[in-house]
Amino acid sequence: MVELRGVSKSFGSIAAVTPTDLAVRAGEFMTLLGPSGCGKTTLLRLISGFEQPDEGSVHLDGRDVTRLPPNRRDVNQVFQSYALFPHMNVRENVGFGLRMQRTAHSEAAARVKEVIELMGLGGCEDRRPERLSGGQRQRVALARAIVTRPSVLLLDEPLSALDAKLREQMQAELKGLQRRLGITFILVTHDQGEALAMSDRIAVLNLGRIEQIGSPAEIYGSPATDFVAGFVGESNRLVAERIDDGTGLPRVRVADLVEIELAAHQWPFGLSQAVISVRPERLRLAKERPAEAGAIEIRIRERTFHGAFERVRMESGSGVVLLATVPSGALEGFECAVGTLAWCVLRPESITVPVSYAAAGPAP
Repeated sequence: MVELRGVSKSFGSIAAVTPTDLAVRAGEFMTLLGPSGCGKTTLLRLISGFEQPDEGSVHLDGRDVTRLPPNRRDVNQVFQSYALFPHMNVRENVGFGLRMQRTAHSEAAARVKEVIELMGLGGCEDRRPERLSGGQRQRVALARAIVTRPSVLLLDEPLSALDAKLREQMQAELKGLQRRLGITFILVTHDQGEALAMSDRIAVLNLGRIEQIGSPAEIYGSPATDFVAGFVGESNRLVAERIDDGTGLPRVRVADLVEIELAAHQWPFGLSQAVISVRPERLRLAKERPAEAGAIEIRIRERTFHGAFERVRMESGSGVVLLATVPSGALEGFECAVGTLAWCVLRPESITVPVSYAAAGPAP
């Protein structure tokens, strides 16, 4: 439905987007994820037509629209500020795009009523934006965008102004809406949790280029680069060095903490050193030294309660800091106060080597 072919965009001496290819499938929920200044909003504006690429082309449903203005592209955009007209009520705001398209009055009225009900705004038709809650304003902006039935809906940080509980509720509503309508959604966000919860696929951006595209499970579980491992979710990133003779299963020394034998597929052939990733929930804590391999003696430095889980920061005797997350209540039954000694188990299967090292030669 959307294809970018070698697009790039610079603002003066700043390269906002380096030559980039991206293909978004029809009916897909794609998220552009990355830190501030990585180029994700510029990519969205290239798709919408609010920016023109310096190089490359933009295609919508197989048609080259690179030089077409926004109003001649079959896309709509929901902005971070919602951009509602303050002098119009809900009904008038939602129907604005249909009036611009000169849709027949009877058809426009029916479609506006249908979308208002779909978005749960019944009873608010005559209210102006200042009399609406943040969640209601967000729904009005969405209703205005979908009432014209675009092929692609672009969303630029649409939930950032909402409080945490409402944002989580709206994430579920947005995903459900996208499934019911079958419209291609492209979301821009810097919130990793939001991207993981809502997307069919995620494109992770950094410094104007795409680092990895994949499903949420692929992005989280098999990061392609060290940047993705560090940016998406929390991760213990540790230097590991291969110490065997290269003839058998790979054996690595992890940050002078422990030596572990890995499965053959876990360590790229010919690689001598890499920065590995270990997710905090993959570490196990124990009071006594366990019999299994990968046990590391640590001292508890900090415990923080987060409702469903606890975050535990610990430090090895050599000064390496590790982070573990455990379900609330999992540490009951043994002393795990700040300052006490305990054991942390680093299982071989919990180690991920970013895919980029597979072609990086003998050293990262």
